[in-house]
Amino acid sequence: MPRINLGSWVSSAVDWLRDNVAWLFDFVSTVLNGMYDGIHAVLAAPEPLLLAGIFAVLAWWLRGLPAAVLTFLGFALIDSIQQWGATMESLSLVLVACVITIVLAVPLGIWASRSRAVSGALRPVLDLMQTMPAMVYLIPGILFFGIGVVPGIVATIVFAMPPAVRMTELGIRQVDGELVEAAEAFGTHPRRTLLRVQLPLALPTIMAGVNQVIMLALSMVVIAGMVGGGGLGASVYNAISSVDVALGSEAGLAVVILAMYLDRMTGALNQRVSPLGRRALAKAQAALGGMRFLRWKPGTSVAMVGVVVLALVAGGLGIFGGGKDGGAAGGGKGRTIRIGYVNWDEGKATTYLWKEILEQRGYKVTAQPLEAGALFTGQARGDIDVQTNAWLPTTHASYWEKYRDKLEDLGTWYDKTSLEIAVPSYVKDVKSLEDLKGKAGEFGGKIIGIEPGAGEMKIYKDKVQKEYGLAGEYKLTEASTSSMLAELDRAYAAKKPIAVTLWSPHWAYDKYDLTKLKDPKGAFGTGDGLHLLGREGFSGDEPEVAGWMKNFHLDESQLTSLENTLKEAGEGHEQDGVRAWLKEHPGLVNKLAPSASTAYAKGRDAGAAPVIGYPAWDEGIATTYLWKNVLEKRGYRPKIRNLDVGPMWTGLSTGQIDVELDGWLPVAQKQYWDTYKKDLVDVGAWYDKTSLEIAVPSYVKDVKTLDDLREHKDEFHGKIIGIEPGTGQMKRLKDVVAPAYGLDGFEITEAGTSAMLAELERAYAKKEPVAVVLWSPHWAYSKYDLTKLKDPKGTWGANNQIKTLGNKSFPKKYPELYGWLKDWKMTPEELGSLEQAVQDAGKGREDAGVQKWIDAHPGIVDAMAPVK
Repeated sequence: MPRINLGSWVSSAVDWLRDNVAWLFDFVSTVLNGMYDGIHAVLAAPEPLLLAGIFAVLAWWLRGLPAAVLTFLGFALIDSIQQWGATMESLSLVLVACVITIVLAVPLGIWASRSRAVSGALRPVLDLMQTMPAMVYLIPGILFFGIGVVPGIVATIVFAMPPAVRMTELGIRQVDGELVEAAEAFGTHPRRTLLRVQLPLALPTIMAGVNQVIMLALSMVVIAGMVGGGGLGASVYNAISSVDVALGSEAGLAVVILAMYLDRMTGALNQRVSPLGRRALAKAQAALGGMRFLRWKPGTSVAMVGVVVLALVAGGLGIFGGGKDGGAAGGGKGRTIRIGYVNWDEGKATTYLWKEILEQRGYKVTAQPLEAGALFTGQARGDIDVQTNAWLPTTHASYWEKYRDKLEDLGTWYDKTSLEIAVPSYVKDVKSLEDLKGKAGEFGGKIIGIEPGAGEMKIYKDKVQKEYGLAGEYKLTEASTSSMLAELDRAYAAKKPIAVTLWSPHWAYDKYDLTKLKDPKGAFGTGDGLHLLGREGFSGDEPEVAGWMKNFHLDESQLTSLENTLKEAGEGHEQDGVRAWLKEHPGLVNKLAPSASTAYAKGRDAGAAPVIGYPAWDEGIATTYLWKNVLEKRGYRPKIRNLDVGPMWTGLSTGQIDVELDGWLPVAQKQYWDTYKKDLVDVGAWYDKTSLEIAVPSYVKDVKTLDDLREHKDEFHGKIIGIEPGTGQMKRLKDVVAPAYGLDGFEITEAGTSAMLAELERAYAKKEPVAVVLWSPHWAYSKYDLTKLKDPKGTWGANNQIKTLGNKSFPKKYPELYGWLKDWKMTPEELGSLEQAVQDAGKGREDAGVQKWIDAHPGIVDAMAPVK
């Protein structure tokens, strides 16, 4: 029978949806992330024991005093085993998934109960949703939503919805038909029959469905930890992949406590809200006799007062309690770097090494363990910024070929590795892969593998076993690196033969006496290098970090000692291990990530805080952020202020602004200079010479001068697109240029430079005539083919220089900076490339653009701000 390519069809459908309905997935992701962040912010804010108290009050209200005491003790235990944060993350995820599931499932159940056709159509869909292996939902979830909480929430909703739909339908169908007929006989509207008769009587069954939704959601949340869902799922996944009994038992216990609490509370809520439940509860309390006090529950108002009081206390502590330090000093300024890693020793070790280094440099770093497939997919989507442990060109070749267009290779930090099958040295006569043939009985017919998504596993399946005829003789087990090492340790202690997938470097070769089986046919390929990979655009967004990582190297002794230190620190304490290792390697952080304070000498006036003003013009923005970066490297603490031209000159004259770098003199800003020059100092010109002009696209023929512009007024709809109204260029255009050329009849728009450039781009794209106020130098002349309209009457005046101007107190207040600025010059090429770097970085990322430009101009800091 011919093969039906169902999998390929599904894959194509998923690819089509990903490529064509991305806007919908982005919207869903934004909504779910917002809901999760809001709920998690509420749950994570209070002190753990205060929130445990709130949970206990709710348990007292719903189930009585014993439940309240057990609730408090259970959550206190979670806090004591350091699983509180993970538990709140999981609870947040469960709540978001359950709210959405119930909102969708209950109406569907009602609809199915009222229509046999709908019920019949839904049944196979619900069967599919409920019986499909839960982890399968994570695959399209990653492709559509990336890694993180969103695919976990979506997969949880799909997996947990069927029981809610089925139980809602069942509950309504089980309502006595005579009661419904009686309601209808009295003329009750069908909607009121549903709300007043059917739903109240079906409520116990519906609440049982809700209870099942919560339990299934919690089980799925743990599975979602495999794709970055965080919370207890991540803890369980880490424990499984590292065979950490301690972490696994602690995380598992936290899951049990949370599940029991949610189960008991939803069950008790049914008794509170359902008439039938309240009757059953009353009978149960009557049967208790003298033990009734144990079942006494506070009224709703009393319980709410308790919850509110505890919430206010928690909020007060959050507001008035001591805040944490704002983070380590450095250039990161709190920006987030997301590092993903496969749970291999060298990957974990280097990930947490870089986490510590970047946090010391002021970055906020997340470290996310993932399967190899999820890691590469998430990084290609931009959900992960960098990974430290890509084995190329062989092991991870399939992932690299698939995603290379969306990744950046930041270089090799360790070279060269090898992949191999290893056996204990006490296993005689097995020295190569060829020797394994015919000896399956000795090894139990098994080769112990690692993670199924690992490149080494794929190479063994696709090449090695075929080359050496091992396919039908040996079974390759797929589990994890840690389980492979645990099996190796067990077999080695018992002196039993065992064959495992390994690689070099690996600390196992130090701990055990092993034989690397030779590969005479080269099936495993040549040795890999360990590469750092960034997502597409990472180097542009974080040029400093990318520069550090490109120069990163560890030798074998450094790597193995780092791995061993992390193993001794234990699971969950990796960063403590890194800190201990760094203490044994003083100066390594500064070598791997040189910061301004370590790479650049401090200036004589380090610590000073000059205020630099600038208008929102390209050369002003670019040079101001350039000097801000240079001064920070010299230990200054500059402040920059963006102002319109008029207020900036006023602030400069009064001393509120110390210096500005964009004074166009002697013509363009002459009126300001004449007004304020007694309070200012001319530090000097750094760019010579500029020009002011009106420009039109070159496709506009027969318009080469300002006289031609007047004659083609209708072609331009009588408009000249101007810039900020307070600039000297606009004033000169109105007072001198326009009258001289008869342009008074033109409407000169006044908005801003950005608006002018946007109008130029729009008109240029449509090949429409447009006349804009421009100046040279400006990057627009590189981007567009423009004609500078000639000014035969010389009305624009002499060419300007771009000058640095300071308050009259500036030279004495900041003598070192005054000297630097006095000697500073820029060429047209330097200014053009700096403006372009800032433009490419985008608004709000000017610092990153400047840093990228500095990196491309080595020695520029010392040239601009020399320190003896």
